[in-house]
Amino acid sequence: MAVKTNVMRLLDKAKVEYKSHCYANTDAVSGIEVANILNQNPKQVFKTLVTVGETNKYYVFLVPVADELDFKKAANSVKEKAVRMIKSKDLLEVTGYIHGGCSPIGMKKSFVTIIDESAGNFDTIIFSAGKIGYQVEVSLEELRKVTTFSLTDIIR
Repeated sequence: MAVKTNVMRLLDKAKVEYKSHCYANTDAVSGIEVANILNQNPKQVFKTLVTVGETNKYYVFLVPVADELDFKKAANSVKEKAVRMIKSKDLLEVTGYIHGGCSPIGMKKSFVTIIDESAGNFDTIIFSAGKIGYQVEVSLEELRKVTTFSLTDIIR
């Protein structure tokens, strides 16, 4: 029996079509390694980054694993003067997820979520299923059933 993460259960409950991918039995650490193991285009595999703005509000950004978040563009997209990554030690308390297993679906609270506009180039995007070793592949249309997000240019 395949592992079901909370993210997968939330997707099932919302009747969202998705594919799950597992890399749990590998030594992949970086997003690029994960993309390679899953034989996926690194531009289609996204990492979930959690930031905090000057107003102390939290924001979630999804960017392709091979790219870097442009902090200026990110801040502009959420109308903040600046945003910075939250500390790893605060991630679990804020989101309910640990570093490496953070998903934009099923966080403790709803945060403003921005996905890099390049996601629109693909029928589906792949991101963490909320547990290290597991990914989900979902269309943006289906993703809208479980989370609110905007598409904006946020990469360097």
